[in-house]
Amino acid sequence: MDKNSCLPLASLGPLAQLSAGRLPERLLRLLLGLWVYGLSVALMVEGAVGASPWDVFHVGAARHLPLSLGGVMVLTSLLILLAWIPLRQMPGLGTIANSLLLGPFADLNLAWLGSPESLLTRMLYMSAGIVVCAFATALYIGAQLGPGPRDGLMTGLVRRTGRPVWRVRTAIEASVLVAGIGLGGVAGIGTVLFAFGVGPLTQLFLPRLTVRLEAGNPTTLGQRGSR
Repeated sequence: MDKNSCLPLASLGPLAQLSAGRLPERLLRLLLGLWVYGLSVALMVEGAVGASPWDVFHVGAARHLPLSLGGVMVLTSLLILLAWIPLRQMPGLGTIANSLLLGPFADLNLAWLGSPESLLTRMLYMSAGIVVCAFATALYIGAQLGPGPRDGLMTGLVRRTGRPVWRVRTAIEASVLVAGIGLGGVAGIGTVLFAFGVGPLTQLFLPRLTVRLEAGNPTTLGQRGSR
């Protein structure tokens, strides 16, 4: 197996994550990663040729709620964290930051990012959104301050059900995609390309962006896009 095909990430509890060293650098990486992730959301939404499955759901839900897209993202994250309770998942600082900041960062990027008119520009927005999403995911996961709420839901269900990661992830994302389309969200070629492209790209970036910690037992994980 190629040495970069999977990456040892430290398996640490919330308090141990904070005392594992290089905390200022890791906090900076976390915040920058979430900001850049908000940019990726804005690029794919403004590109209007299909967003990620979760963002198809967020856009659809925003049509029925008195909330911005970012507000829906925050609300969804908090509801998902409630599902962590029976799964006995423990949130880290990165989990809380992801839940509260990613939505506002997406709104801020949507506010200044123009809506392209030509199909070529929209496709460029979509392509850039996928690459930027993978980079941002690797940046904030690599800070090793806890998973995002959606990834924690996935890992919790994997642990409790014993099902393979790919099957649980596929079931979750297929469910939210169907729900999003039902609510009026629009899927498209960008949704398909995101599903197949963000994982390998994240895997490419992650070894280069993960902070090596001073403590903790490594858990070898193959990572794909996460929130």
